[in-house]
Amino acid sequence: MPNPALLEPVDYLVIGHVAHDLTPEGPRLGGTVAYSALTARALGLRVGIVTAAGPETSLAPLSDIPVVSIKSPNSTTFENIYTEHGRIQFLRAQAERIDLDRVPEAWRRASIIHLGPIASEVDALLPASFSPALLGLTPQGWMRQWDAEGRVSRTAWKNAEPVLARANVVVISREDVGGNDELLEHLAQQTRVLVVTEGAAGAVLFWHGDRRRFRAPRVAEVDATGAGDVFAAAFFVRLFNTRDPWEATRFATLVASRSITRIGLDGIPTPREIEECTLEVLH
Repeated sequence: MPNPALLEPVDYLVIGHVAHDLTPEGPRLGGTVAYSALTARALGLRVGIVTAAGPETSLAPLSDIPVVSIKSPNSTTFENIYTEHGRIQFLRAQAERIDLDRVPEAWRRASIIHLGPIASEVDALLPASFSPALLGLTPQGWMRQWDAEGRVSRTAWKNAEPVLARANVVVISREDVGGNDELLEHLAQQTRVLVVTEGAAGAVLFWHGDRRRFRAPRVAEVDATGAGDVFAAAFFVRLFNTRDPWEATRFATLVASRSITRIGLDGIPTPREIEECTLEVLH
């Protein structure tokens, strides 16, 4: 772990657990922090990660990004089992909680701070010492619960109102709320900008009392894992640069659609894809 006192400032800070995903092909690095950090870096930002992980997880794919990793006996480990009735998800292990006091001082003023929990591992309210220009939330991890066997299910986001009021942007998936449109409308009224990702259908933006749908281009889907996290990072960065939520949603939709054509972290956008998406948005 790098010496926090020697760390340079970053533009994009993402906080949350990396995931140790169990797949039929073997364990794979995942989690919001991995996908979003690599996407932000691909978009040209200086990126930092604060996470917690066990010794079984290789952070090699993040080797070009400074990572503050809290030592933990285990990483947060998920296993997805696919049946004819849909996906069943299990939480097999959980890393240590992330204390926001562990965030380096130099990173607390990052232009964009992204809270990306996957298993309720970090507090949703930032301390007063943090001063991002844009606070982005992907609240999936605050909307999960699991039973004694580790089977994951949806739960209500507790004490969400004060968190939503402070956030600049919230990106959530329709799956996170079980398709509850009434809940989505309620969330949209509590925060400045809400984006709802809908997989192959694209995304819906709620802003200033307006609601607009953005269709995703049709592509050959190979692996949709992490697409929502790629979307979130692309949206946060584009919104910060343009202050235009409509343009940011269009851009993020295009970038995320390309990510699902490859497996896992190989879906991080390439320079050519970023250029293509930028040109398509501008024209």
